[in-house]
Amino acid sequence: MSTEIVPLYRFWQPRFWPLWCGIVVMRLVVLLPQSARMAIGRFLGRLVMRVARDRRDVADRNLELCFPELDETARKQLLVKHFESIGMGIIELGMSWWCSDIYFDSVTTVEGLEHLHAAMEKGHGVMILSGHFATTEVAGRALRHSLPPMAAMYRPSKNPLTDQIMRRCRGMSIAQLITKTGVRQLLKVLKANRPVWYAADQAYDRKGTVLVPFFNEAATTNTAISQIAKVSKAPVVPFFPFRIENGKRYTVEVLPPLDNFPSGDDAADAIRINQLLETQIRKAPEQYYWVHRRFKGRPEDYPDPYA
Repeated sequence: MSTEIVPLYRFWQPRFWPLWCGIVVMRLVVLLPQSARMAIGRFLGRLVMRVARDRRDVADRNLELCFPELDETARKQLLVKHFESIGMGIIELGMSWWCSDIYFDSVTTVEGLEHLHAAMEKGHGVMILSGHFATTEVAGRALRHSLPPMAAMYRPSKNPLTDQIMRRCRGMSIAQLITKTGVRQLLKVLKANRPVWYAADQAYDRKGTVLVPFFNEAATTNTAISQIAKVSKAPVVPFFPFRIENGKRYTVEVLPPLDNFPSGDDAADAIRINQLLETQIRKAPEQYYWVHRRFKGRPEDYPDPYA
């Protein structure tokens, strides 16, 4: 998979035509008022929920595991809201590509930005800790002019046109995309005293993970952030984006840097991060990406919750 920007005209083959139609529709939707954009996004999310049955089943199972206090009716309602949020997130991806900085400044409020500035003054870069939320693209645009050029960890898409579109959308707020194997590249960015966005809520395999609770359910959790923070001496600053007023506005909450981090105990660090994520997710649970198989890759003596 190429890590470079490729001219889009190269993707003229018929297999890319359906995606090109989607891009054209998204461009037209972005021209509409925000209330109309979000209404279309909610409709799109409901459509995705009907079509992507595997993802719907995964999300439903995750909600069942993480919110056992909800009865079936309440859980199904949350599931619908979740897919509506995903649909709005797709529209927001197009907004991040085509909307102006002036527009994003008018609809986004950033709270706690002083914590990031103070962390940058230490001269070791900063790890901006978050999770996989539907409003991540908007948050990147909100921080674009408040910090030095940011980098972000990134998983390339298997579809080359989708990958190029994602690179362009994220390129409006992220100066450099780093794949999950680019740890040396990440450390160079931190050494240059630049910020790196890092989501610690997915484990790619069993290597470099610990099994710790996430919403009281055993989850393989990546410990890389502890190792990176130890080597780089970069402060870890949590930040969390939220969609408010049903998509009329957005807020980004930047929290103080994690003290005594890393602690020297990877498992304790992972538990601490998971608990922090849980607290923030509960503020708007529909906006978290429940379609990921968060509880996969566990030891054989643990049942596969998605079987």
